[in-house]
Amino acid sequence: MLDLVHLRSFATLAEELHFGRAARRLHMTQPPLSRQLQLLERELGVRLLDRGGQGVALTAAGRAFLPEARALLAAGETATQVARRAAQAKPGGALTIGLIGAAAYAFLPRLVSRARAELPDIALTLKEMMGAAQVEALALGRIDLGLARPLTRPFDGAAACVMREPLALALPEGHPLAARRRLALRDLEDVPFIMYSPDGPYLHALLTDAFRAAGVRPRVVQAMSHAQSILSLVSTGMGVAIVPAEARNACFGSVVFRPIRVAPGAMAELHAIWRPENRNPALPPFRALLRRVALPG
Repeated sequence: MLDLVHLRSFATLAEELHFGRAARRLHMTQPPLSRQLQLLERELGVRLLDRGGQGVALTAAGRAFLPEARALLAAGETATQVARRAAQAKPGGALTIGLIGAAAYAFLPRLVSRARAELPDIALTLKEMMGAAQVEALALGRIDLGLARPLTRPFDGAAACVMREPLALALPEGHPLAARRRLALRDLEDVPFIMYSPDGPYLHALLTDAFRAAGVRPRVVQAMSHAQSILSLVSTGMGVAIVPAEARNACFGSVVFRPIRVAPGAMAELHAIWRPENRNPALPPFRALLRRVALPG
């Protein structure tokens, strides 16, 4: 049977290709590290590393085995986390929820408050992560449910919209456009603009499509992934930005917000995502709570 300690030693050696550096990372000396590798190679019946005068190199078998070793280590970590969550769980169970930072502006406080009142026996663990990372974490069993923007890539799980919010124009205090009561995309022609980067694919695509449809070309001076970072740049006077309206709760005193007509029906959505095959008994009552908390945009 493969030993996870030996697998971790091999994976570290494969990354460092140096016994001394790998031993320091593993907080051990070189002799026991060499012994662990020998035991793993004996168990597998193949040589994983070549040790020559030029240093350490992976053999063909080692290169093929490395991703499998990493997968086994990840599975072991997941199993450990599941066992620990179960041991620490309240009588009603435990849930681990992944969420994007934008969920914390309004939806998360409302959700957690209702969960504490209506599902007090379910222990919640919250992890901030991007939508793509949530999809991976769901597949590996590291989270039970995610709160993310609509996914731009195929997802073989389930999803439901839990919040829709309008978009707003964020401007530095004193900006000429701040005096206008009604604003449209055409008012941003050649105005210094802070855009969502492609790392925030949903809002980047939404705004790109809206500007293209309106025939407007803002002067993009910077692109960032998160509303918090975008608003920090707006506060310096670098430019204006379009963000979900709830981002006003980020509390930048030198930023003002104004309604703006982006496109018919254009709203920023927040989705819950999960795997239907997840048998965690705490998930169905929590999903039912999500439906009650979800408000129409």
